[in-house]
Amino acid sequence: MRHERREANEMNERMRIFQKNSIQTRLVAVIAGMLVIAMSVHLFIYVQINSMVRRIDAVFASNVTITELTGTLQQVQDQVYEYLNTKSSAALEDYYRYSEEYSTLTNDLNSRNADSQLLMLEKNIRSMSKTYLQTAEETVQAKRGRNVERYKALYEELNDLCGYINSYIGELNSRQFEQNSYNYERLLSAMRVLELLSVGVIVVIFITCVVFITLIIRAMIRPLTVLSEAASQVAGGDFSVEIPTVETGDEIGIVTNTFGQMLSSIRAYIERLRTSMDTEARLKQRELEMETHLKEAQLKFLQAQINPHFLFNSLNAGAQLAVMEDADATGEFLQKMADFFRYTVKNTNGSSSLEEEIISVDNYIYILNVRFAGDILFEKNVPEDLPWWEMPGMILQPLVENAVNHGIREMIDHGHISLTVEPDDGMMRVTVKDNGVGMSRDQIEKIQSGRLHHDDSKDSTGIGLGNVINRLRLYYDREGLLQIRSEGKDMGTEVTVMLPAAPGKRNGTGEGGMTDVPHTDRG
Repeated sequence: MRHERREANEMNERMRIFQKNSIQTRLVAVIAGMLVIAMSVHLFIYVQINSMVRRIDAVFASNVTITELTGTLQQVQDQVYEYLNTKSSAALEDYYRYSEEYSTLTNDLNSRNADSQLLMLEKNIRSMSKTYLQTAEETVQAKRGRNVERYKALYEELNDLCGYINSYIGELNSRQFEQNSYNYERLLSAMRVLELLSVGVIVVIFITCVVFITLIIRAMIRPLTVLSEAASQVAGGDFSVEIPTVETGDEIGIVTNTFGQMLSSIRAYIERLRTSMDTEARLKQRELEMETHLKEAQLKFLQAQINPHFLFNSLNAGAQLAVMEDADATGEFLQKMADFFRYTVKNTNGSSSLEEEIISVDNYIYILNVRFAGDILFEKNVPEDLPWWEMPGMILQPLVENAVNHGIREMIDHGHISLTVEPDDGMMRVTVKDNGVGMSRDQIEKIQSGRLHHDDSKDSTGIGLGNVINRLRLYYDREGLLQIRSEGKDMGTEVTVMLPAAPGKRNGTGEGGMTDVPHTDRG
């Protein structure tokens, strides 16, 4: 009794360990086990069938040998007769060949006394065949010695021996066939049994696989049904449903237990949310009050702003007044100030041309040189036949501004900035280079990743490199169009912008075109 109980406990323990495996592992284990059993049984059946086939081949091989023995004997007899009549060398050669073959066949027959009639028939055939071959040889030799009477007598004796041997061979063949037929029937019966056994094994394996897979699927569907009902209640807004714990360690158990934990977390979160409702309502009220005050402050700020058009018109009026008073330098300064601010406000977010961008840079450098008494050395290298090239506005001026404010500001008396424009494989390469303080690798990485901005200078237009990088990316839908290079501290900085031909634009049509040759601006 204790032994049976212990075996039951061991069986239950093995089942629990089996259920802790994944569904895939269990299915593979069941199918693999059934396949191993099926392959083993079929391998056994295959070996047995091959053995029986070999035995069947051996059964009928004896009849084939006897038939071959009869045919070879007749060939020996025919060649002796041919030689006696024609005395040709071909007949003599064939006689020796068939005689040797017949001798080999008879040597495989039984030569001992035995209780079996078949074995005794073989012994008699072998003895008579030996005598027959000796007589045949004597007949041939008598013919070669031209002893007519002797080879005639020997040939008659040879015919008699051939007749006796054929009769014995016929009897042996008949008895052998009867025995072989009996053995063949027995082997066929054994093969039918093996066939039935093979079919039975296949049926048993199929039924076993169906039973095991059904049990596994049933174990899967039961917790899935519970989980589906619980999910329907949760979808309806009822978070109080309880999910029973599944002890299996497969995917279904993991999903069910995880769903139960998720419900517990949701209930805890809802409880915490309820306790903070009053506090959130008070904070919302204060936020609305602060938003009201902020809107009032924004309104006052907007009312205090200057209309850009009023600024442009005022600068133009000042330029005309300076011209009327023969203050040409002042008039040109005011005019370029007006042109620069008009372009800045107009093209921050729109499209422009490369020519207009370069003119804006010229105006910016002119204004700075007026302020700093012409101490900024600016070199511009632009092709004379520069084609029309559409691009986002306010791209080049921020690059030059960055070179001034963060490159050569502290060395304004000997600072140098160069602007180079050149075609490059269907694109326009624009390079702004200075000999200023340079940049570290960390600064370059931060600027190109948007984590560092240099827009906080009081002399800045407010458009930093990060803004330029973002607008290039949005305009062309491409990354990496702006690259920054610097050898390090006090080694200068080089910023390169690649301007692709934007789809649907007028790039390269030859409109516009600048006639400026490479030159240097100072003052």
